[in-house]
Parts: sequence; C-alpha cells; structure tokens
Amino acid sequence: MTDLTVPQQLIARSNRLGSDPKNTNYAGGNTSAKGTETDPVTGQPVELVWVKGSGGDLGTLKEAGLAVLRLDRMRALVDVYPGIEREDEMVAAFDYCLHGKGGAAPSIDTAMHGLVDAAHVDHLHPDSGIAIATAADGEALTSKIYGDKVVWVPWRRPGFQLGLDIAAIKEKNPQAVGCILGGHGITAWGDTSDEAEANSLWIIDTAAAYIAENSKAEPFGPALDGYGALPEAERRAKAAALAGTIRGIASKDRPMVGHFSDADVVLDFLAAAEHPRLAALGTSCPDHFLRTKVKPLVLDLPASASVEDSIARLKELHEAYREDYQGYYDRNATADSPAIRGADPLIVLVPGVGMFSFGKDKQTARVAGEFYTNAINVMRGAEGLSTYAPIDEAEKFRIEYWALEEAKLQRMPKPKPMASRIAFITGAAGGIGKATAKKLAAEGACVVIADLDLAKAQAAAAEIGGADVALGVAADVSDEVAVQAAIDAAVLAFGGIDLVVNNAGLSLSKSLLDTTGEDFDLQHRVMAKGSFLVSKAAATVMIAQEMGGDIIYISSKNSVFAGPNNIAYSATKANQAHQVRLLAAELGAHGIKVNGVNPDGVVQGSGIFASGWGANRAAVYGVEEKDLGKFYAQRTILKKEVLPEHIANAVFVLCGPEMTHTTGLHVPVDAGVAAAFLR
Repeated sequence: MTDLTVPQQLIARSNRLGSDPKNTNYAGGNTSAKGTETDPVTGQPVELVWVKGSGGDLGTLKEAGLAVLRLDRMRALVDVYPGIEREDEMVAAFDYCLHGKGGAAPSIDTAMHGLVDAAHVDHLHPDSGIAIATAADGEALTSKIYGDKVVWVPWRRPGFQLGLDIAAIKEKNPQAVGCILGGHGITAWGDTSDEAEANSLWIIDTAAAYIAENSKAEPFGPALDGYGALPEAERRAKAAALAGTIRGIASKDRPMVGHFSDADVVLDFLAAAEHPRLAALGTSCPDHFLRTKVKPLVLDLPASASVEDSIARLKELHEAYREDYQGYYDRNATADSPAIRGADPLIVLVPGVGMFSFGKDKQTARVAGEFYTNAINVMRGAEGLSTYAPIDEAEKFRIEYWALEEAKLQRMPKPKPMASRIAFITGAAGGIGKATAKKLAAEGACVVIADLDLAKAQAAAAEIGGADVALGVAADVSDEVAVQAAIDAAVLAFGGIDLVVNNAGLSLSKSLLDTTGEDFDLQHRVMAKGSFLVSKAAATVMIAQEMGGDIIYISSKNSVFAGPNNIAYSATKANQAHQVRLLAAELGAHGIKVNGVNPDGVVQGSGIFASGWGANRAAVYGVEEKDLGKFYAQRTILKKEVLPEHIANAVFVLCGPEMTHTTGLHVPVDAGVAAAFLR
C-alpha cells in the first residue's frame, strides 16, 4: 500500500474492517491515521490526523467522511482542558483544529485518535471484544487471554478524558498493541496501517477463539419448555398476525417503521431459560443502547400462546414498560437533561417467533435489530466465560440523554411529509400505480409494489429504491389468500401498513350485447372485489396499530359519467366509488380516512390502454390510437392531457399533512370533464 496516500490507506483499512460484521457494527467505531502534508498557506510541512467523522460508517467510508485536524493544535488542547466535568466543551474546540475545506464533523472519539502516540489507531465494537469488556471479571480475562499485549481500561464515557487515559496507557505499556475498553469495545494501534489492522484483527479473533474454546456448553442456560422456535411457516404467520399490535406499541409516542427477524441467534436466545434475566440487564455498548433503548420488551408467554392471548399480554407489558422507562428517566434526569424522548420499546422479543425492531425509517429499524443481535452475541460470550455485567443504568442514561447526543439529534434534517408511513399500492408495476409509488417514496414513505406480475413488481421496486425503501410482491387482488399473503409480506418487511392505494384494474370496452357474464364478473372480481379484499386485510392491520391510516381508491370519471360500450368497467368503477363512502363511514371511528381519485384519459404508461382498451376507445371516438391522449385533452375544459404523475400528486395530497380532516371525498383528476362533475 506504499503507493497510496495516508488517507487512501485509512479508507482502504476502514472499508475492510467495517465490511465484516464480526469486527464492528454498522456506523460503529472509528479509525484514524496521522501523516504530513504541505500547508497551502505557509508552504511548510504540517502534521495532520485524519479521523472518521461523526455518524459515518466504516464499511462505506469515503474520503469526504473524514475529519482532518492539525495535530499540533489538537494536542495543544491538553493544555486548556478544563477537566472531566467540562470535557464536553472540547468537542466544540475540535472545530478550531480543522485543516482545509469540507470534510466531516469531528466525532466525540477524536481525542482518542489524536492523543494516542501511534500513527494509526482503530476503535471498534466487535461482539467478541465487547463480550470480554462486559464480563464481570473482564479485567482478569483480558490479562489471561492477552498477557501484557492488551491492557484493560475501566469503563469511561467516550470523550476527551478517555483519550487521555488511553494515551497514558499506550505510553506506560510500550509492549501493548491495544486495549479492552470496559463495557464498550476495543482500541488498537500500529506504526503502519497494515500493523494497526493486523492488531485489531488479532484482538478480535483471539477473543473469539478463547470464547469458543472455553465457553460453557449452555451460556444462556437450559432450554425453556415451550419456548422453542415454531416451524417457519407457523412463526411467520404468527409474526404477521402480531405485527400491527406490536407496531402500535412501539409507536404510541411517535410513528415508527419496523423490521422483523427470525434469525437463529434470536430464536435460540428466546428458547433458553436465562433470556428474561439477560434481556432485563439491557445492552452495554453505547452504540447498541442508543439504537435499541436500554432494554427490550419481552413477551413472557410460550411459543404456543394464541395470537389473542399474546396481544392481550403485550398490551399489559407495554404499560409496564412505559412506567419502567419513565422511572429510569426520573431516577437519572437532572435539571438540564433533555426532555424524555418517548417511553416505547424499540425492540420487542416474542419467544418462538422472533424479534421486531423499530426506528424512524426502515434502515434505522433494521440496524436496531442488527445491534440487538450483536448484544445477544455479547451476552452469550460473557455468560459463557463469566457473568454478563453491563454498565449501570446511570451511565447508560448519561449517554442516552447526553447533551452532545441531543445536539446531534437536533441537527438531523426535518423529516419528509411521508416519513415513517408505509404504503401498499396495487397494480403498481406500471402506470398510475408506479407513479404513485415513486411519488410517495420520494416524499419519505416505504412502498410495497403489489402486482399480478411478481417480476415486474420487483423490477419497479428496485427502480424506486433498495429494500429499505421498496418491496415488490405478487398479488392477485381477486384471490383472498393471495391478498393476505401480500399484506403479511408488507407487515413483515416494514412493520405495518398506513396507506393503501387500490389501483389494480383492467378494462373491457364492449357494448351491452357483446359483454358476456364472464366479462362482467372479471371486471368486478378484480376491481370491486379486489379493492374490498385489500381494504379489509389492510384495515385489520391499521385497526390493530391504533395509528389511523388512509385508504385511497383510484376510481374513474366513469364512476359518475355514462358513456357507450362501457357497461362492465363503468359499473365496477361505480361500485368502487361507493365503497369509498361506505368505508369512510365505517372506519372513521379508527382514525382511518377513505378517499378516492377519479382520473380520466390517462393514456401514457397505462397497462389498460396498452392491452386493447386504447384501441377500442379510439375506435369508439373515431380517432387514431396514437392520438387518443390528445383527443382526451381536447375534450376537457383545461385542454390538458392527464398523466400518471397527476394522479400520484392527488394521492399524496389526500394522504398528506394538509388533508387530515377529509374523508369520503372523490377528487376528479380529469382536466375538467363537465359531465363528470360531482353533484
């Protein structure tokens, strides 16, 4: 790597370390490198330290994600350090040590990297290392495992003083290659980038090997009768049935998006006798509990418990959890502590079923689950060798309600209008449905693309975004079993459903005498019955969530306009239009709004028009099929063609923050067709 610059070496090392979950969790830990560059002002050499900036992820780190500081100025802060009671002030001082333009904001761990007398430093959160760090006899284990090559550092909150502590340890122990940070993680160093990386991996792998060779056979205790994993199909069905209630539990204070995992590591933990004790102790590494809260909510019923009994008990446990969290806050808060941020759990564990994790968006929810999986691994390692002993709740509170953490949260960008909302859109692989999915996703929603053609649904989802944004599922809306399977897939992917767009449809343009009974039934099966089935399945989830919601019907101008050769299509659109009114009247008690959009003449991107409907309509009106969109535009009041994006915009408005008190409404999006004016 001698042909790489110092920051390039650092990026390469960081990406290698961060891409392997055994080394550190997502966005966890930080790395640094020291070197010399020419000062563009003086033309003289200047010593610099490059450090992963605040909030970055090692596995995907790029040079723009580094904070670059002048080493002389950073180390000069030691002379003005006001002491541990005021150490937070030093974070602001880092800004006055920055070199050059751009770059990331320095993190709280900058002092650790700048003050330690080594050219390259890694601070990581490996499960194996944290297992040693959280063992009751972690200091003795460190000595036993590593001899004098790794030094124990008692728990200290990240900050300037911890940097001073590690710098002093490095100076007093020249033979050492790193530290175990009590309750927290590891730090390693080296004279070269390769040496620092090798030392980090040696500490991690040595801990993992020692745990594997010396752990007791059942670190979580014996199997707990009745708490073993249910068969896959059964546990996922139960998870889907519980998901709405659990999301409502996690969202009492603010709406959350969810993630479900039934990984073996979770199921095995919940099947063992010690899981209630260990879960109650909570997580230890600051990166873990900042994203999982100090401890999870654990359903204390066996896997065989019915859905109904599980729901009832989850609601009781939720109230107890909120009281317990409020007590935790009240015991530890001071006059200048930030206000409580919500008392709902971010991790909910269901024996035999799995783990539900929550966050402000899908990525945050998924990462929270990954962090609790890390915590399970940590507990297994610590219990296998000793006893799991995380940092105490007072220290957790100091981190969770740290003024610096609060400031970081306040700097977060304002959420988009549809943030934390989960939309289920039928017929969404193209046309109006796809345009609607794109619009809602652009406004912050998670979207489920449901379509008869799975491949097209998945392709549309991939076009809109990754798995944290969009999911493609197969859905024959006329089949009740298929609809339920699609809804289940949605709630397991994102935690629940907030918004349904009934868009799936087809059209047959025939006269009364040419329309067969099967033609009529087909139209009604797909649009009238299909909308009913989707609304029913989705409303079941929404009611369980107790978070309100929206159901939108993409009806048609034809629901109120009578034209020739259109009996089957227009009749079923009228059926859909009245479903809007019926459901608005019924579901309003649950805070669920039901509205409709009446498009007309949406030719571009339309699967219906491309499948023969366009040719038939063109023949009826005596125009060329290619000119049908222009024809429709000219017969409107505004003389404008209606595009799928216009329908998507109407859906967004009806579901958006400005239309919270409107239900039972049909919005025409037809550029003005007087014969279809609502009366």
